[in-house]
Amino acid sequence: MADVPSPLADFIVSEIRRARGASRITQESFGRAAGFSASHVSAVESGTRALTMDFIKGTDRALKNGGLFERLATKFGAPSWFLPWLDAEREATQLRYFEPNLIPGLLQVEHYARTVLRTDESLTDDEVEQRVRARMSRQAILTGEHRPQFVAVLDEGAIRRTGNDLGGIMAQQIAHLIAMAELPHVHVHVVPAASGLHIGLSGPFALARSKEGGWVGHLENQLGGDVIDKDDDVATLQARWESVRNEALPRRQSIDLLKEVESHHGPQ
Repeated sequence: MADVPSPLADFIVSEIRRARGASRITQESFGRAAGFSASHVSAVESGTRALTMDFIKGTDRALKNGGLFERLATKFGAPSWFLPWLDAEREATQLRYFEPNLIPGLLQVEHYARTVLRTDESLTDDEVEQRVRARMSRQAILTGEHRPQFVAVLDEGAIRRTGNDLGGIMAQQIAHLIAMAELPHVHVHVVPAASGLHIGLSGPFALARSKEGGWVGHLENQLGGDVIDKDDDVATLQARWESVRNEALPRRQSIDLLKEVESHHGPQ
Protein backbone atom coordinates (compact mmCIF):
# COMPACT_ATOMS: atom_id res chain seq x y z
CA MET A 1 0.00 0.00 0.00
CA ALA A 2 0.98 3.64 -0.30
CA ASP A 3 3.34 5.47 1.99
CA VAL A 4 1.72 7.81 4.48
CA PRO A 5 2.97 11.38 3.90
CA SER A 6 5.13 13.20 6.44
CA PRO A 7 4.79 14.85 8.92
CA LEU A 8 1.69 12.75 9.61
CA ALA A 9 3.78 9.58 9.35
CA ASP A 10 6.21 10.85 12.01
CA PHE A 11 3.34 11.49 14.40
CA ILE A 12 1.69 8.11 13.78
CA VAL A 13 4.99 6.23 14.17
CA SER A 14 5.65 7.94 17.50
CA GLU A 15 2.15 7.03 18.69
CA ILE A 16 2.56 3.41 17.54
CA ARG A 17 5.85 3.18 19.40
CA ARG A 18 4.29 4.70 22.51
CA ALA A 19 1.25 2.39 22.37
CA ARG A 20 3.41 -0.70 21.89
CA GLY A 21 5.61 0.27 24.81
CA ALA A 22 2.62 1.02 27.04
CA SER A 23 1.25 -2.45 26.26
CA ARG A 24 4.66 -4.00 27.03
CA ILE A 25 4.74 -5.78 23.67
CA THR A 26 8.14 -6.60 22.18
CA GLN A 27 8.84 -5.77 18.55
CA GLU A 28 8.93 -9.50 17.75
CA SER A 29 5.53 -10.21 19.34
CA PHE A 30 4.07 -7.06 17.86
CA GLY A 31 5.38 -8.01 14.42
CA ARG A 32 3.84 -11.48 14.57
CA ALA A 33 0.44 -10.02 15.45
CA ALA A 34 0.72 -7.30 12.79
CA GLY A 35 2.06 -9.58 10.05
CA PHE A 36 5.59 -8.14 9.86
CA SER A 37 9.05 -9.19 10.97
CA ALA A 38 10.66 -7.72 14.07
CA SER A 39 13.30 -6.09 11.84
CA HIS A 40 10.53 -4.44 9.78
CA VAL A 41 8.91 -3.10 12.94
CA SER A 42 12.26 -1.80 14.15
CA ALA A 43 12.97 -0.09 10.81
CA VAL A 44 9.58 1.66 10.78
CA GLU A 45 9.91 2.80 14.38
CA SER A 46 13.44 4.13 13.77
CA GLY A 47 12.36 5.98 10.63
CA THR A 48 14.56 4.04 8.20
CA ARG A 49 11.58 2.40 6.50
CA ALA A 50 8.46 4.13 5.18
CA LEU A 51 5.22 3.84 7.10
CA THR A 52 2.61 2.23 4.86
CA MET A 53 -1.12 1.70 5.16
CA ASP A 54 -0.50 -2.06 5.31
CA PHE A 55 1.67 -1.54 8.40
CA ILE A 56 -0.94 0.74 9.95
CA LYS A 57 -3.68 -1.83 9.42
CA GLY A 58 -1.44 -4.51 10.94
CA THR A 59 -0.79 -2.22 13.90
CA ASP A 60 -4.51 -1.75 14.49
CA ARG A 61 -4.96 -5.53 14.47
CA ALA A 62 -2.06 -6.08 16.84
CA LEU A 63 -3.24 -3.42 19.28
CA LYS A 64 -6.94 -4.26 18.85
CA ASN A 65 -7.78 -0.57 18.87
CA GLY A 66 -10.72 -0.62 16.47
CA GLY A 67 -8.83 0.83 13.49
CA LEU A 68 -7.69 4.01 15.26
CA PHE A 69 -4.48 4.58 13.28
CA GLU A 70 -6.10 3.83 9.92
CA ARG A 71 -8.75 6.45 10.68
CA LEU A 72 -6.04 8.97 11.58
CA ALA A 73 -4.17 8.30 8.34
CA THR A 74 -7.25 8.64 6.13
CA LYS A 75 -8.66 11.61 8.03
CA PHE A 76 -5.52 13.73 8.07
CA GLY A 77 -3.56 12.28 5.16
CA ALA A 78 -4.85 11.33 1.72
CA PRO A 79 -8.53 10.38 1.33
CA SER A 80 -9.01 6.59 1.55
CA TRP A 81 -10.23 6.37 -2.06
CA PHE A 82 -6.95 7.91 -3.24
CA LEU A 83 -4.56 5.57 -1.41
CA PRO A 84 -4.58 2.71 -3.98
CA TRP A 85 -3.70 5.18 -6.72
CA LEU A 86 -0.87 6.66 -4.63
CA ASP A 87 0.58 3.17 -4.41
CA ALA A 88 0.44 2.73 -8.20
CA GLU A 89 1.84 6.24 -8.73
CA ARG A 90 4.75 5.68 -6.36
CA GLU A 91 5.78 2.40 -8.01
CA ALA A 92 5.22 3.46 -11.63
CA THR A 93 7.90 3.49 -14.31
CA GLN A 94 5.73 5.71 -16.49
CA LEU A 95 2.89 8.09 -15.62
CA ARG A 96 0.43 9.68 -18.01
CA TYR A 97 -1.87 12.48 -16.87
CA PHE A 98 -4.56 14.30 -18.80
CA GLU A 99 -6.14 17.41 -17.25
CA PRO A 100 -8.65 19.61 -19.08
CA ASN A 101 -9.21 22.12 -16.27
CA LEU A 102 -6.39 22.09 -13.71
CA ILE A 103 -2.64 21.61 -13.48
CA PRO A 104 -1.91 18.00 -12.40
CA GLY A 105 -1.13 17.65 -8.70
CA LEU A 106 2.42 16.41 -9.33
CA LEU A 107 3.18 19.67 -11.18
CA GLN A 108 1.41 22.12 -8.87
CA VAL A 109 3.21 24.77 -6.85
CA GLU A 110 2.17 25.16 -3.23
CA HIS A 111 0.12 28.36 -3.65
CA TYR A 112 -1.77 26.94 -6.63
CA ALA A 113 -2.48 23.67 -4.76
CA ARG A 114 -3.76 25.59 -1.75
CA THR A 115 -6.05 27.73 -3.91
CA VAL A 116 -7.48 24.67 -5.65
CA LEU A 117 -8.08 22.82 -2.38
CA ARG A 118 -9.79 25.85 -0.84
CA THR A 119 -12.53 25.61 -3.45
CA ASP A 120 -13.85 22.68 -1.39
CA GLU A 121 -15.72 24.54 1.34
CA SER A 122 -16.15 21.36 3.39
CA LEU A 123 -12.41 21.34 4.24
CA THR A 124 -11.14 23.18 7.30
CA ASP A 125 -8.01 25.32 7.07
CA ASP A 126 -6.04 22.58 8.85
CA GLU A 127 -7.30 19.94 6.42
CA VAL A 128 -6.35 22.12 3.46
CA GLU A 129 -2.82 22.59 4.81
CA GLN A 130 -2.48 18.86 5.52
CA ARG A 131 -3.49 18.04 1.95
CA VAL A 132 -1.15 20.68 0.54
CA ARG A 133 1.75 19.12 2.46
CA ALA A 134 0.76 15.65 1.26
CA ARG A 135 0.59 16.87 -2.34
CA MET A 136 4.01 18.51 -2.13
CA SER A 137 5.40 15.31 -0.60
CA ARG A 138 4.04 13.25 -3.54
CA GLN A 139 6.09 15.32 -5.96
CA ALA A 140 9.30 13.74 -4.67
CA ILE A 141 8.73 10.86 -7.11
CA LEU A 142 9.64 13.22 -9.97
CA THR A 143 13.03 14.08 -8.48
CA GLY A 144 13.93 10.86 -6.66
CA GLU A 145 16.44 8.20 -7.63
CA HIS A 146 13.90 6.00 -9.44
CA ARG A 147 11.82 8.71 -11.07
CA PRO A 148 9.34 7.63 -13.73
CA GLN A 149 8.87 9.06 -17.18
CA PHE A 150 6.10 11.60 -16.67
CA VAL A 151 3.89 12.75 -19.53
CA ALA A 152 1.21 15.36 -18.90
CA VAL A 153 -1.31 16.61 -21.45
CA LEU A 154 -3.10 19.81 -20.47
CA ASP A 155 -5.86 21.70 -22.18
CA GLU A 156 -4.89 25.30 -22.97
CA GLY A 157 -7.77 26.49 -20.79
CA ALA A 158 -6.00 25.07 -17.72
CA ILE A 159 -2.94 27.28 -18.24
CA ARG A 160 -4.89 30.40 -19.20
CA ARG A 161 -7.30 30.36 -16.26
CA THR A 162 -7.55 33.80 -14.71
CA GLY A 163 -9.32 35.50 -11.83
CA ASN A 164 -8.86 38.20 -9.22
CA ASP A 165 -6.88 35.87 -6.94
CA LEU A 166 -4.98 33.92 -9.62
CA GLY A 167 -2.68 36.43 -11.33
CA GLY A 168 0.50 36.03 -9.30
CA ILE A 169 -0.23 32.39 -8.53
CA MET A 170 -0.59 31.48 -12.20
CA ALA A 171 2.63 33.33 -13.06
CA GLN A 172 4.46 31.21 -10.49
CA GLN A 173 2.67 28.07 -11.63
CA ILE A 174 3.47 28.54 -15.32
CA ALA A 175 7.12 29.26 -14.52
CA HIS A 176 7.26 26.00 -12.58
CA LEU A 177 5.62 24.10 -15.45
CA ILE A 178 8.26 25.43 -17.85
CA ALA A 179 11.09 24.43 -15.51
CA MET A 180 9.67 20.93 -15.07
CA ALA A 181 9.01 20.53 -18.80
CA GLU A 182 12.70 21.17 -19.49
CA LEU A 183 13.68 18.06 -17.48
CA PRO A 184 14.51 15.08 -19.70
CA HIS A 185 12.02 12.71 -18.04
CA VAL A 186 9.12 15.19 -17.88
CA HIS A 187 7.02 15.87 -20.98
CA VAL A 188 4.33 18.56 -20.92
CA HIS A 189 2.04 18.87 -23.91
CA VAL A 190 -0.72 21.43 -24.40
CA VAL A 191 -3.91 20.87 -26.37
CA PRO A 192 -4.48 24.25 -28.09
CA ALA A 193 -7.85 25.94 -27.80
CA ALA A 194 -8.10 25.80 -31.60
CA SER A 195 -8.55 22.04 -31.36
CA GLY A 196 -12.16 22.64 -30.36
CA LEU A 197 -14.12 19.75 -28.91
CA HIS A 198 -12.29 16.49 -28.19
CA ILE A 199 -12.86 13.34 -26.14
CA GLY A 200 -10.66 14.54 -23.27
CA LEU A 201 -13.12 17.27 -22.33
CA SER A 202 -15.27 14.54 -20.74
CA GLY A 203 -12.92 14.62 -17.76
CA PRO A 204 -9.41 14.07 -16.35
CA PHE A 205 -7.73 10.69 -16.08
CA ALA A 206 -4.35 9.18 -15.37
CA LEU A 207 -2.48 5.99 -16.23
CA ALA A 208 0.41 4.30 -14.42
CA ARG A 209 2.69 1.58 -15.81
CA SER A 210 4.10 -0.83 -13.22
CA LYS A 211 7.59 -2.34 -13.18
CA GLU A 212 6.02 -5.54 -14.50
CA GLY A 213 4.62 -3.71 -17.51
CA GLY A 214 0.94 -3.65 -16.52
CA TRP A 215 -1.18 -0.51 -16.54
CA VAL A 216 -3.80 0.84 -14.14
CA GLY A 217 -5.86 3.99 -14.50
CA HIS A 218 -7.42 6.54 -12.21
CA LEU A 219 -10.55 8.63 -12.59
CA GLU A 220 -11.58 11.48 -10.30
CA ASN A 221 -15.06 12.89 -9.88
CA GLN A 222 -16.94 15.23 -7.57
CA LEU A 223 -17.34 12.52 -4.91
CA GLY A 224 -13.91 10.93 -4.96
CA GLY A 225 -12.11 8.68 -7.40
CA ASP A 226 -11.67 5.15 -8.70
CA VAL A 227 -8.70 3.00 -9.62
CA ILE A 228 -9.32 1.36 -13.00
CA ASP A 229 -7.72 -2.07 -13.35
CA LYS A 230 -10.05 -4.12 -15.59
CA ASP A 231 -8.39 -4.82 -18.92
CA ASP A 232 -11.24 -3.48 -21.06
CA ASP A 233 -11.52 -0.27 -19.03
CA VAL A 234 -7.76 0.30 -19.07
CA ALA A 235 -7.78 -0.26 -22.84
CA THR A 236 -10.49 2.39 -23.18
CA LEU A 237 -8.40 4.88 -21.20
CA GLN A 238 -5.34 4.05 -23.31
CA ALA A 239 -7.34 4.76 -26.48
CA ARG A 240 -8.55 8.06 -25.04
CA TRP A 241 -4.98 8.91 -24.06
CA GLU A 242 -3.87 8.42 -27.66
CA SER A 243 -6.70 10.67 -28.80
CA VAL A 244 -5.86 13.58 -26.49
CA ARG A 245 -2.12 13.12 -27.02
CA ASN A 246 -2.67 13.41 -30.78
CA GLU A 247 -4.58 16.68 -30.24
CA ALA A 248 -1.69 18.19 -28.27
CA LEU A 249 1.22 20.25 -29.54
CA PRO A 250 4.71 18.69 -29.65
CA ARG A 251 6.91 19.14 -26.61
CA ARG A 252 8.93 22.17 -27.77
CA GLN A 253 5.91 23.98 -29.18
CA SER A 254 4.08 23.35 -25.91
CA ILE A 255 6.94 24.93 -23.96
CA ASP A 256 6.87 27.91 -26.32
CA LEU A 257 3.13 28.30 -25.65
CA LEU A 258 3.75 28.12 -21.91
CA LYS A 259 6.36 30.87 -22.24
CA GLU A 260 3.93 33.00 -24.21
CA VAL A 261 1.28 32.56 -21.51
CA GLU A 262 3.87 33.35 -18.83
CA SER A 263 4.72 36.64 -20.55
CA HIS A 264 1.07 37.70 -20.39
CA HIS A 265 1.03 37.24 -16.62
CA GLY A 266 3.91 39.67 -16.25
CA PRO A 267 6.67 39.58 -13.62
CA GLN A 268 6.05 37.67 -10.40
